[in-house]
Amino acid sequence: MHPPIYLDYNATTPIDPEVVTEMLPYFQTHFGNPSSGYGLGMQNKQAIEKARLQVAELIGALPEEIIFTSCGTESNNLAIRGIAFASQEKGKHIIASSIEHPAVTEVCRYLASLGWEITYLPVDKYGTVNSEDVKRSIRPETVLISIMHANNEVGTIQPISEIGIIAKESNIIFHTDAAQSVGKINTKVNVLGVDLLTIAGHKLYAPKGIGTLYIRKGVNIENLMFGAGHEMGRRPGTENVPYIVGLGKACELAHKNLEANSQHIFQMRQRLLDGLKEKSASNITVNANLENCLPNTLSISFANIEAHTLASVIGDKVCISTGSACHSGSVEISPVLKAMNVEHKQAAGTVRISTGKFTTPVEVDRAIHIISDAIQKLV
Repeated sequence: MHPPIYLDYNATTPIDPEVVTEMLPYFQTHFGNPSSGYGLGMQNKQAIEKARLQVAELIGALPEEIIFTSCGTESNNLAIRGIAFASQEKGKHIIASSIEHPAVTEVCRYLASLGWEITYLPVDKYGTVNSEDVKRSIRPETVLISIMHANNEVGTIQPISEIGIIAKESNIIFHTDAAQSVGKINTKVNVLGVDLLTIAGHKLYAPKGIGTLYIRKGVNIENLMFGAGHEMGRRPGTENVPYIVGLGKACELAHKNLEANSQHIFQMRQRLLDGLKEKSASNITVNANLENCLPNTLSISFANIEAHTLASVIGDKVCISTGSACHSGSVEISPVLKAMNVEHKQAAGTVRISTGKFTTPVEVDRAIHIISDAIQKLV
């Protein structure tokens, strides 16, 4: 029996063995509190600062602009709520896209309940935000623009650099959720023109339960929590040293191998798409412009197939995700596909397949066979 072929790297990634090796001493012998003044504590403080530098180098930031959090969701909350509360004297208007992750939209929903107004920008059929729509939506009371760098479902890369110029010209803080893009494509903060950038460790081969928020020097942001002065006073709480060390190592590896990894995951995606087109008994529609898409992400719809049924049939052999969910016999389409105006039947047949740096050609070829065989039986 073969283990399941994992093709859902956008959901989470396995921890890189080099990351595990780097972390292990901090679970065992290096257990000191980083705030302690003796050697055992100072050793861990130095490990945190090393990791901060490793993250900063990956995104082209200053180490003091990196704040460690528990996850991407916390980073998004800190960014959006932090700016909203720090800037409410200027205004209570925020601009976001209609395809943001719930870690952004739910924060916006909460702020709306407190009196903030949220403008959700539409997207085109590929899930792309028009930067001109951003410009037209800006008001004197706009305090924040939050647009994800790349969509988690279809992989579309947004025109972040263009929006960054617009935000700077209008003196508005600009945040991007880069959880899906960091480690796959270039995410240098000065190229993107962002003031805040979210990273989720488990999306780039570090553990779950660790993330970072980049906060550009000089940006005023209100804390979510209050306590001691950890993380330069931005995020109190004794630091999760092993996980911080792991994220630092993962960022170092991503920085070192960015071009090679990006090329590999692209080749695996293309091999998969070509094989499915050749062997599948169902017509295939690609729900993205692959020229402007994460190199590992493939959102495709199979004609006359219910995606959740396909995923269930092959689940013990190939791990993929769907663009819909089945509740009591009815199919609920994802908000992203709805925003892209994907026809209901097409959306119901949509799966997301995402490759990773550990994906092999042998795995891809086996997955093509398994998926095609299942579709032939379901058509």
